[in-house]
Amino acid sequence: MENAPANTTAQAEMRLSTQELRDDIPFYTKTLKMRMDMIYPADDPTVAVFSGHGLRLRIEKGAPEAPGTLRILTDDPDDFANGARVLNAPNGTRIEIDELNPPLVLPPVQHSFVVRRLADQAPWVIGRAGMHYRDLVPDRLGGAMIASHIRIPDGGPVPDMVHFHKVGFQLIFCVNGWVDVLYEDQGGMRRLFAGDCFIQPPEIRHRVCAASDDLQVIEIGVPADHVTEIDHNMVLPTPHDRPNREWDGQRFVHNVAKGADWRPFRLPGFVCRDTTIAANTQNVAGVQVIQRGIGIPVWARHNSDIHFTFVMQGSMTLEGEGRDPFELAAGDAFVIPPGMKTRYAKPSDDIELLEVTLPGAFNTELEDT
Repeated sequence: MENAPANTTAQAEMRLSTQELRDDIPFYTKTLKMRMDMIYPADDPTVAVFSGHGLRLRIEKGAPEAPGTLRILTDDPDDFANGARVLNAPNGTRIEIDELNPPLVLPPVQHSFVVRRLADQAPWVIGRAGMHYRDLVPDRLGGAMIASHIRIPDGGPVPDMVHFHKVGFQLIFCVNGWVDVLYEDQGGMRRLFAGDCFIQPPEIRHRVCAASDDLQVIEIGVPADHVTEIDHNMVLPTPHDRPNREWDGQRFVHNVAKGADWRPFRLPGFVCRDTTIAANTQNVAGVQVIQRGIGIPVWARHNSDIHFTFVMQGSMTLEGEGRDPFELAAGDAFVIPPGMKTRYAKPSDDIELLEVTLPGAFNTELEDT
């Protein structure tokens, strides 16, 4: 269908059926607080049009449509219709009253030992803006988190819009290629290269603009099911550069791998570089990159609520107490529940791991050798 000419006025309305219009008028105007814009014919009305709450409804006597369901979102649902959350209109339409901005609910973590291997050929699913998604934690720890391996095979402009996510924590870590992103109050274009990462604070507006061929990123989101909302009004980049701004106590982070400071990791046999995520999220989460170091890997336990690791390159054997060992390679991922004894055995010299934990600081107990 061709778009209407720019100088043409158009208006959309939803039609609902009724058997007796006179019963619907007080319900839609008084109970639902909508405005009646039209009614006809005057001697025996069969059609009335109501508007409000971003809707235009045409209630028509004898219309063939089913009554349907109408959802009204308000910042004070308890005061909207005398506290009723579900109503039935005289014409049979079900009315649901809900919160306009419901609080973010973080489900309790359902701990499990998870190993997801690239060789198992988990399906790639085409998601938002044409990106390909591979789920790295199928059970999502009971809805507590989602870990996605995302790729854009063919580089160039990305058909994205200014949007934001209603999350408690979100990480974007570049594994291969590069991606250009604009962020609210963070200056001009930001380019993320392999090894770099962004922390996207809750509800920061942003837009993915362009990507290289074979872009691959790891995206971690808490909780697993969260809303992505389009902002049709904001234009990026914004005129203000406010690097210290906070969203729900978290700051935007653009961590660059080049020139990073490598230090001994908490597990013998490895070194790590900190991405400053714990410091900039008030310890909501921690993100570290791990490589082979001096020493022999040992058995250890941790008490982190969520402990996720992605193998970026190299190989290793993941040994778990009471489990068969897993031979891991690039593209594999695993989750270790708190209290479970594990060992990162036989790491290759080129091993590189991405570790994401919630919270950022936790205790690790090493096995005596």
